[in-house]
Amino acid sequence: MAIVGTTTSVISQNSVETFSLTITVDDLHNSIGVVQYSLYNTEGCFPDEHYEKQIKQLNTKIVSNSSTATFENLPKGMYAVNILHDEDENREIKKGWILPKEGIGFSNLKSISPLNRPSFKKCKFELVSDKSIRIRIIYI
Repeated sequence: MAIVGTTTSVISQNSVETFSLTITVDDLHNSIGVVQYSLYNTEGCFPDEHYEKQIKQLNTKIVSNSSTATFENLPKGMYAVNILHDEDENREIKKGWILPKEGIGFSNLKSISPLNRPSFKKCKFELVSDKSIRIRIIYI
């Protein structure tokens, strides 16, 4: 008599449950370039003008003035998102005298000003399950 074995999967106590974060941006001024999504998880990492402190970054094409990106395999935690409508695709914020010439956006912020500057504290949100958010691009 043959014995048929069965396979069982064991989840290690060290395994970390992960989630996905989907971000949608609508109402871009045009469909030129890409949208750059930068993800952060540390206090003090915002603003990050040179994109040196992000933990992950995605660039997506723009279709009909909209773009969507999904970060996969993110552990539970606090996150913030910084978005750039990178029209010239150089991965840098194109600036005028002081202000950006390309569109920018941040999780939880609908506008920016000298009195409403982006910070991790203002932009953070908790990820405890798969999540979808919309971020407004700000053109100055």
